[in-house]
Amino acid sequence: MTLTAPSHPHPARAAARLLGFALALVAATDARAAWTTYAGNAQHTALATVATQPLQQIHWQAPVDLQPQYSGNDLLIHYGSPLVTDGNTVVFPVKVGAFDTFRVEARRALDGSLKWQLDTDYTLPPHDWTPSVGPTITPAGRCYFPGAGGTLLWTDQLDAQAPHTATRVAFFGNAAYAGNPVAFNFSLRVCTPLTSDANGTVYFGVRAVSGNPLAIPDCIAAVDANGNGRFVSVSAASGGQTSLVGLNCAPALSADGSTLYIGTNGAGSQVGRLLALATSDLSTRHVGAIADPLSSLSGNVLEDATSSPMVAPDGKVYYGVIENPFGSHGSRGWLLQLDATLAPAGVPGAFGWDDTPSLVPAAAVPGYAGSSPYLLMSKYNYYAGIGGGDGTNRIAVLDPGASQLDAHSSATVMKEIRTILGPTPDLDARPTFPDAVREWCINTATVDPFTHSVLAGSEDGVLYRWDLATNSFSESIVLTAGVGEAYTPTVAGPDGQVYAINNATLFAVGTENGVVPPGPGMPVLALAPARPNPFPGATTLRFTLAHAGRARLEVLDVSGQRVALLFDDTASAGEHAVRWDGRDANGLPRPAGMYFGQLSADGQRIGTKLLLVR
Repeated sequence: MTLTAPSHPHPARAAARLLGFALALVAATDARAAWTTYAGNAQHTALATVATQPLQQIHWQAPVDLQPQYSGNDLLIHYGSPLVTDGNTVVFPVKVGAFDTFRVEARRALDGSLKWQLDTDYTLPPHDWTPSVGPTITPAGRCYFPGAGGTLLWTDQLDAQAPHTATRVAFFGNAAYAGNPVAFNFSLRVCTPLTSDANGTVYFGVRAVSGNPLAIPDCIAAVDANGNGRFVSVSAASGGQTSLVGLNCAPALSADGSTLYIGTNGAGSQVGRLLALATSDLSTRHVGAIADPLSSLSGNVLEDATSSPMVAPDGKVYYGVIENPFGSHGSRGWLLQLDATLAPAGVPGAFGWDDTPSLVPAAAVPGYAGSSPYLLMSKYNYYAGIGGGDGTNRIAVLDPGASQLDAHSSATVMKEIRTILGPTPDLDARPTFPDAVREWCINTATVDPFTHSVLAGSEDGVLYRWDLATNSFSESIVLTAGVGEAYTPTVAGPDGQVYAINNATLFAVGTENGVVPPGPGMPVLALAPARPNPFPGATTLRFTLAHAGRARLEVLDVSGQRVALLFDDTASAGEHAVRWDGRDANGLPRPAGMYFGQLSADGQRIGTKLLLVR
């Protein structure tokens, strides 16, 4: 959605070849989430864990807004991301009322049939563009979603087609909430998508729109799997530099889960700060000043944005902000590149407004000859009529380890490795801007490293596959006639089905004949969850082959480097078990942390997450 000037400022190599596969998500015991939260995982990398299906057919669709509110031809609402369990249940929020009232639906991925739904008493914080309502799924298979009064509601058995009930938990104590729910409901509003860590602790931001019995201010909060809560005020966490959590800013976690990153701002979005907090107690580790690289003024964290931090495998943090002064960079903003302490760690990207960059393994871009282990996929709009913008709206793959001069300013920015122009002319902007095309309406886009492609939606109502080998749109499918809208995500399920939202509707897209499941008793290529997991010393991985052949099972670290080779031989069809003792190829104990089991067989790779504790 194009930004217009408002009354207040707002718009808008070896290790790398394994990286996309090493980032497979947790497989837990009940409903093991394939896409757990905004941008897929707690680091917000938006990497598909299997090859996505061809964009040949809309398998089903369902409304995510029963009363969409249009402003002319524009739909100014950020819809929450759909989530998908490993059991292939799609869970997503639905706006029921005109301006508020929500429920969560769970639908069968194969045909969209309803499995269950739950209403929530959640109410939105004050806003301009309607904020997103963002659930999360924990490794143990609980789905948490916002409730009234800053509380969360959760349910489990997500794949079961049966009536569900919700359990409420308050970060400030269930007893306190029960003592005066009316006051807390009036005061406290969850204001960000939820993010879960590996232990099932859920993190989120809260706005206090009025006083409340405990005098809780605007804060960052957490609730663990046992219902214990903690919080810290934004003012205390930032040392008084900011006072509000960035609306729609999904918290991001470091790979080891020890650090939380979240954007904050001051009144009127004039001062932005990125915070790094210890997840153990929400104490402040670092406060990052997010400066505009041209003006050196504070970059703004806008109330209408959904940009969230993305944490790369090397620990760098990437975060999109709008420029300051507003419009001085064509309302494109900047994609800031920071180290784990939030100090500048490289040149910025030339676009940051309302975009969370996706991680692109270097091997997913055939012909790339640089030295960076990963690249970044970013929206790259150049809005017609704003700050010199001519409407040549693109998407881009950028190299954070290389630089070039920005085509539209004097800044040095990340090097463009691939860019591609939107294919549909913007007739409203032409002929004043003769090259203008419809905008890309994404805030996070799925990267498929298996097919070297990106899945992205446009305001022209079409879902595209961007082939990074040919730098062309190799596939597309029309979802709607198109609408100007705030930005939405794309998602990939465990069967490769692709999900996109356009014009208040969720679409499930894939092969022309749908997904054909294996016949009864037929073994499939599978890597089961490690047992136990987490584990203090040793764990067992079980894999299944569809037919006899060669298989390789290895353990990788978070950068995609091989730690141990557990199996590399021919194996019969059926199930096999292999033990890992937590040691590397030299027999040395590995430090505690996150690892990945990766199975390669029959031209496929699948993975599972391992959590070693000491």
